Amino acid sequence: MKKENSVVDNLLGQMRSEAAAIFNSAVAAVNPQKAVKRFVRTDGAKLILGRSQADTVTLDLNQYERIFLMGGGKATAAMARAIEELLGNRIHSGLINVKYGFTQPLKFTRIVEAGHPLPDKNGVQGTAQILQLLESANADDLLFSLISGGGSALLVKPCSNIILAEKQELTRRLLACGAGIDEINTLRKHISAAKGGLMARTAHPATVVNLMLSDVVGDKTDVIASGPFTPNCSTYQQALDILDKYHLHNIPETIKTHLTDGFNGKIAETPKPGAAEFEKVYHYIIGSNILALEAAREQAIRLGYNTLILSSMIEGETKEVARAHSAIAKEIIKTGHPITPPACIISGGETTVTLQGQGRGGRNQEFCLAAALDITELPARVAILSGGTDGDDGPTDAAGAIVDPLTVKRGEAVNAPALRYLSNNDAYSFFKKTGDLLMTGPTGTNVMDVRLMLVR
Repeated sequence: MKKENSVVDNLLGQMRSEAAAIFNSAVAAVNPQKAVKRFVRTDGAKLILGRSQADTVTLDLNQYERIFLMGGGKATAAMARAIEELLGNRIHSGLINVKYGFTQPLKFTRIVEAGHPLPDKNGVQGTAQILQLLESANADDLLFSLISGGGSALLVKPCSNIILAEKQELTRRLLACGAGIDEINTLRKHISAAKGGLMARTAHPATVVNLMLSDVVGDKTDVIASGPFTPNCSTYQQALDILDKYHLHNIPETIKTHLTDGFNGKIAETPKPGAAEFEKVYHYIIGSNILALEAAREQAIRLGYNTLILSSMIEGETKEVARAHSAIAKEIIKTGHPITPPACIISGGETTVTLQGQGRGGRNQEFCLAAALDITELPARVAILSGGTDGDDGPTDAAGAIVDPLTVKRGEAVNAPALRYLSNNDAYSFFKKTGDLLMTGPTGTNVMDVRLMLVR
């Protein structure tokens, strides 16, 4: 019996290590500095933009009087470092907003550390200073916009007389009434001085290279950080319609007045597709979830796994997504479909958690705890990992977790009933007791989540 237990422990240990290695390969593939340099390079005074020969754009650096850097997000400091390494003393100055602790040593670019996911006064002040920088730009200047996950919270400046607390209250009420993310973004863009293409308007007529590390499903450029440099198709009319739809009439008077003035033409609409503001703006998505999943697949194949990418666009309730993944593991073991063992199933995207308890955790840890409960009857040759590529999962210091068919039993051995912890949304506390947390620290990148299932 001891020998059998030892064999099981060794196999699971190997699989868990392999899962971590595959995850690390996915994260490394979307390293912001490398991602920038895949799309931006120099040849003497030539600035070459684009990855393939077919869509390459070449700019003459000598034609610009000044080069600025600006942006916001968890990965923006690393992106700025890559541009500084490429352009060096050609850079005039820069200013970026990053999450507290997500800094890099920079020579030409000033960093403002600010709140995420809840915006704070540092974010507002930093964004105001970025807008001042943009206002100073002219037709002879080149500006690099560096945008990554977290940019929507970090590039925050309410417009008119609206204050941050009022904007946050409207967002909370929209979430509580069941408004969709597109509806929430429509309101956000119309009460912001920075979102919905307004930074492009402020920077016009400067040339802008807009580099985006995508953290949104489908890589919609107007959704990444709420599109500060991309066209906005929504209108003030639609914003007011959303308030009517959800009967949100008791909102701050400043917000109501601003939206009404916009509808009546007293305030200019956000810039739309084809507007002059975008004539000299070049957009590039330099990193995305699918790129991370493809790198994970390559590593899994190197480790000897038959590998399948399900999708990079998976959304929905976390526990339901976990059950669907567990069902695939069961199918592989029983029938060898959709691929035969040794198998690696890979997926990405961003799920949601409906909070019913008071515990700690994030969507990746909740995914793993729900999956652990579903696979307890499977042979001890399954390992499941879910992790945030930024190294953060909810308000915790873990990226996610790694589980196997023995995880629930490990919980029972330390008086931690898995179902009770899941019901309390307390996956972090459970995995801290069982030793199943995935700890990476801040990775400096952010392209949503990576999920892995290994079956031997």
